[in-house]
Amino acid sequence: MAFDFKVALLSAFGALSFASLAQAQEFITIGTAGQTGVYYVVGQSICQLVNRESAENGLKCTAPATGGSIANLNGIRAGDLNFGVVQSDWQYHAMNGTSTFEDAGPNGDLRSILSAHADIVTVLARTDADIATIQDLKGKRVNIGNPGSGSRATAEVLLDAVGIDTTDLALAAELKSAEQSAALCDDKVEAIMFSAGHPVGNITEATVSCETRFIQVDGPEVDELIEATPYYAAATIPAGLYRGQKAEIRSYGPLATLVSSTNTSEEAVYAVVKALFDNFERFKKLHPAFANLNEGDMITNGIMAPLHDGAIRYYKERGWM
Repeated sequence: MAFDFKVALLSAFGALSFASLAQAQEFITIGTAGQTGVYYVVGQSICQLVNRESAENGLKCTAPATGGSIANLNGIRAGDLNFGVVQSDWQYHAMNGTSTFEDAGPNGDLRSILSAHADIVTVLARTDADIATIQDLKGKRVNIGNPGSGSRATAEVLLDAVGIDTTDLALAAELKSAEQSAALCDDKVEAIMFSAGHPVGNITEATVSCETRFIQVDGPEVDELIEATPYYAAATIPAGLYRGQKAEIRSYGPLATLVSSTNTSEEAVYAVVKALFDNFERFKKLHPAFANLNEGDMITNGIMAPLHDGAIRYYKERGWM
């Protein structure tokens, strides 16, 4: 009986210890986008670095695929997500209650953490589609992206700027990023519109699977968009990044940013930022779009909402503020 009592006592102690450990660990979620896009890589990469240090920071990080920027911002506001990777333009609109967020009103709890790569507005067309300019999209079958994604909302802004309504398209497809390359190569759509850091998997897939051409996204209407907003900047896709792409592609776009809210603790945000920047060289190797990032730009550019206290704490410790 004494032996059984000891076994039972040790088992109970072990169970209590495990329960205490599980209770002490804080679970955090980063909203990303489709699995073939760079936002998914951003979230997964950050979680990888955070989870490497779980014993010290007490966090368990997950980064599921989501609908994209607008879905992430709505998820943060609803308390369903702790963090989200979002385009800087939609961060701005969520903070100020404008555009898509006009009905919801300003989100005063939204907080910036950092920015990452440029999300370049990209238009890729079939070579047999007779599309040479943005204006040529009128009357064509075009994937503008799934509702809830930043790509979709940004595509609508661009089309409106050049005088094209979605009703002017022969088809305004609402495919997710993971679906659009196959649709393009199967001739279900003649062009796709997508905002992303480059290189990105679904664009690579399309360029190697069928004959495509990149469309230059420039002109006076684009210049006016850039000049009229605090979140767009001119950008280019370097020549030779994809099969058949011999020339640099002129475009523009927002920055990818990481945001949270005042409802996420200072300790959690501090731990996430610390995990990333303490392992910055490792992070930069996790995707080609991260290769040229630098800390100074990441804590200043694309910051449309106030910085989170947890981020400020780390940046001050590093002497960056």
